[in-house]
Amino acid sequence: MSWFTKTFSSTIGRKLVVALTGLFLCSFLVVHLIGNLQLFSADEGIAFNAYTYFMTHNPVIRAMEIILLLGFVFHIYEAYALSRRNQGARSVKYAVNHLDQNSSWSSRNMGLLGTVIFIFLLVHLYNFYFKLKFGEIGLDAQGNKNLYAITEEAFSQWWYVALYVISMVALAFHLIHGFQSAFQTLGLNHKKYTPAIKAVGYVFSIVVCAGFAAMPLYFFFFK
Repeated sequence: MSWFTKTFSSTIGRKLVVALTGLFLCSFLVVHLIGNLQLFSADEGIAFNAYTYFMTHNPVIRAMEIILLLGFVFHIYEAYALSRRNQGARSVKYAVNHLDQNSSWSSRNMGLLGTVIFIFLLVHLYNFYFKLKFGEIGLDAQGNKNLYAITEEAFSQWWYVALYVISMVALAFHLIHGFQSAFQTLGLNHKKYTPAIKAVGYVFSIVVCAGFAAMPLYFFFFK
């Protein structure tokens, strides 16, 4: 297994892991967003709570939770390791270095963006996942755990709404760079296809993150 360890601890191997896990997490974002759109239903959370019940009791989904967790762990760890390695490689700086001309703002600040997203993820998991799994939650009219009420309570707090929206902006910038970078790492870098991939990345990042940001804003201002 030494070849395996050496391959995936190398810079190229780490970039490959970050790319593959990143694209996998993009698919999770789409599924998560579609499910959470139930929050906009006019039934006071009945549909959303039914969706939550399905997601927490379906054995296939439960198994996918483990894969999802591993995806997050590998993506965060390998991205951090790459960032540390790049910082070490740049310990001796050039006298003249026009970073703003050679790379985008998001590519130069992926570490900062990732940190903001990671902090948000911890707060988000505490507010929803851990309360759903281990907290005392009331039931709705259909007998399902009323996570909708927990959502209403969380999104009534201005600081959490602000954190959520700021984190979605950070995620959008993170995805705009990461989406194209992932395909480039996988070898899909061609003057014919790269502009299309970049355009899809922009649209995907903005639509997904705007969709998530709309949820706390909707509850805070209209509920």
